[in-house]
Amino acid sequence: MAFQGFDYFRIESMLTEEELLVRRTTRQFVDDRLLPVIRSCYSDGRFPMELIPEMAELGLFGANLEGYGCAGMSQTEYGLIMQEIERGDSGVRSFVSVQGALVMYPLLAFGSEEQKSKWLPRLQQGKSIGCFGLTEPQFGSNPAGMLTRAVRDGDGWVLNGEKTWITNGSLAEVAIVWARTEEGVRGFVVERGTPGFTASDIHGKMSMRASVTSSLSLVDVRLPDSARLPGARGLKSALACLSQARFGIGWGVLGAAMDCFETARQYVIARKQFDDRPLASHQLVQEKLAWMATEITKGQLLALHAGRLKDQGKLEPAHISMLKRNNVAMALECARLSRDLLGANGIMDEYPIMRHMCNLETVKTYEGTDHIHCLVIGEAVTGIPAYR
Repeated sequence: MAFQGFDYFRIESMLTEEELLVRRTTRQFVDDRLLPVIRSCYSDGRFPMELIPEMAELGLFGANLEGYGCAGMSQTEYGLIMQEIERGDSGVRSFVSVQGALVMYPLLAFGSEEQKSKWLPRLQQGKSIGCFGLTEPQFGSNPAGMLTRAVRDGDGWVLNGEKTWITNGSLAEVAIVWARTEEGVRGFVVERGTPGFTASDIHGKMSMRASVTSSLSLVDVRLPDSARLPGARGLKSALACLSQARFGIGWGVLGAAMDCFETARQYVIARKQFDDRPLASHQLVQEKLAWMATEITKGQLLALHAGRLKDQGKLEPAHISMLKRNNVAMALECARLSRDLLGANGIMDEYPIMRHMCNLETVKTYEGTDHIHCLVIGEAVTGIPAYR
């Protein structure tokens, strides 16, 4: 049965015709093209590269950016795209999110005209893939402790360091790499094939198996000054990119939660047990469905208001922390409750629930852990940072 969405509180009445069209188009793509292959992709640990041209043609890469071929959609339209893609799989949503929010956005916001003209059209068209190099083996939640260094050498730079847990790393033709310099943290555009720059994939993942995750190594990588992002000043520039990505995550996980809920809802209505009664007729089952319906609705309202605020330029990083933290935790609990309702069948790959659950464990950690976002919110309401 085609996915009909979840709208207990008539939130659709708050969406524009353009927003509904974007959601409908992306939902159709997920139903027709992504869902038929994602089960085998996850099992095989393979990203569906064959879908990149189609996603590009739909304008999914950098959808909320302006110029250079980008679709220039509203923030809510972009959020609905993330929702539908993650209904298919978190790993595929990560690909789209990294391409737009972590590669195209910093190029547009901080890059030179030469960098924008060279890379943005190619990235938007899916002809080039990008990655974002910030996290390091020793420093995940504390990017201020990065060890990667960029040292001036004549008119250029020499970079040394290592990045890890990099989505799209070995696929990328271009990497946005952040390094510490004497003037502070700066961003650099590093092209594949640059001497001393290599990428190697991380294997053995039990989560995000349909996503390519890599480590990046930089050994005496020499770059001209034109490779530096001229507008990137300090760690706040890198964190601004993460805010773009976290916004998309807050929307995306709604799709995973809705898919788990709908799978469980249909299952307990059809499944007969105890005097040939449907599981859905039992109070404990309905309690779980009611909890999921309520929490998904609250997450939808939070995401929609965040989208409206972002379009008005009023969405703050702490708002995004609440969106990401709340919605990821909610989606993960929906996956766990849905697995419980399916019993033993819940662990089978015939159903999407276990895949969503495993993926969401990663989504809870990356782009700022649950604990880090808790402290961001805590600082916002007290004025006192408590990170150390």
